[in-house]
Amino acid sequence: MKGDLSEEALRRAVSTAIEAGYQLSKEMFDFLETLPETVDLERIIENVIREMQNLDEKALFIDFKILENEARKMMRSLEEKAVTATVVPETGKATLRPYAKDIEPDLRIIEDPTDEVETTGTLEDYMEYFRDRFRKMTRLLRQRMDVKDAVSVSEALRSPNGARVKIICMLSEKRETRRGIILTVEDLESTATIYAPRDQKSTVIEKAKSLLLDQVVCISVVKGRNNLLIAEDFMFPEIPSKKPNRAPIPVYTALISDLHVGSRMFMESEFQRFILWLKGKFGGEDARRIAGHVKYVIIAGDLVDGVGVYPQQIGELYIKDIYKQYEAVAELLQQIPEYIEVIIIPGNHDATRRALPQPAIQRRYAEPMYEARKIHSLGDPSVVSLHGTNILLYHGRSLDDVTSLVPNMNFQQPEKAMTFLLQCRHLAPSYGARTPIASEREDHLVIENVPDVFQAGHVHMMSYSTYRGVLVVNSGAWQAQTEYQKEMGHIPNPCIVPIVNLQTLDVVPIDFRTSF
Repeated sequence: MKGDLSEEALRRAVSTAIEAGYQLSKEMFDFLETLPETVDLERIIENVIREMQNLDEKALFIDFKILENEARKMMRSLEEKAVTATVVPETGKATLRPYAKDIEPDLRIIEDPTDEVETTGTLEDYMEYFRDRFRKMTRLLRQRMDVKDAVSVSEALRSPNGARVKIICMLSEKRETRRGIILTVEDLESTATIYAPRDQKSTVIEKAKSLLLDQVVCISVVKGRNNLLIAEDFMFPEIPSKKPNRAPIPVYTALISDLHVGSRMFMESEFQRFILWLKGKFGGEDARRIAGHVKYVIIAGDLVDGVGVYPQQIGELYIKDIYKQYEAVAELLQQIPEYIEVIIIPGNHDATRRALPQPAIQRRYAEPMYEARKIHSLGDPSVVSLHGTNILLYHGRSLDDVTSLVPNMNFQQPEKAMTFLLQCRHLAPSYGARTPIASEREDHLVIENVPDVFQAGHVHMMSYSTYRGVLVVNSGAWQAQTEYQKEMGHIPNPCIVPIVNLQTLDVVPIDFRTSF
């Protein structure tokens, strides 16, 4: 939101308030200065005064919440007018009936952690979490033909010097030196030190650099002196190449995430275009034909900006109440055509626990959203089947860790970091980094079943690719560049929606920042 109100407009508004017997706080001045010049500030103040006069007790200062609410109404009205100006005009011809309206939904929930999370936070839970992770990852690794002969760490240490063996292990420590990389690894029984010398072939040392703490891998080693193991290769659990399952009919799903409703940077007018497009009232003939095939909208977290999520957030909020943020989300969801199925998982800004896996957004915070229309509210991560196509839904919090810790990763290409997670067969390989992980007795973040589509968000960058038959999609955002992103040098590409044809798994990106 651009703050360009003239001094004259502010002066007139203040005079109107003072003449009515009210004062404005510094917080209110700061807020008013963020409003664009297109708003009728005097009208906002007049409406606020009218509401203040209806209060039971006479106040000296104007109520900030009343002022903010009136400004929000004005902004929404202006944005709706701006969107309406680009809506497809009525031509008198009969509107084509959307293809998806006559299709029965085929939606199955395959995995949802909501009813399974139950950690008590004990040391035993913590230990069992890692034991479960190791057991699950070992099973996945042993599905590889080149890992079936792997032995335990203790067996490798008992091998004669010069023997070549493979071990399945978890990385507990990593230290880079001039001569190479020193790893401390363990399994359920023993610990060992592994050395990856820099004179090894480049692929080996590059794999060693990409390893994350707590990651489970298979390492081909040579037994050296003093129980030192020399790394010759690293094998990730990896997903096998697959032929993806496709829907038998041409139904589409719109993959979105990161609305951040409540933030001053939420791009509401562009989101209104998206809703109008779903209704067949925006865009050219080809775009509206695509809209008619959309049967599902999946929102991969961060529906709201939340409150108190990060320092100084309050200054970037347009709606400073979490309940009202979800009320605003409810108003948006209510406008999506009823025949479209809406599937939601939470993100780190939503009203549920921060640690992964996250249960579904709590109803006590988001009651209006649950009442606005039928939704399928699931936890993070979840897996759904749409007409036989399995989609892994994940908000993507651990992409922060992968991008910062793995060489050659960046926020501008999140599909690469998502591909790395598929190679690890785990959604958050590193425990204790930026991504909070609950010490459940079962690790719900292991990718045990290979999906057909892998969707994430979080990094506000729409991108997609295909890896070993899996369609990898990051669904971008609906929030303009934040101050934090400016400091980080990250330039998001908001309001571009990847539309997936479930029959072909082709992706059509549609940019709602422009008329099309």
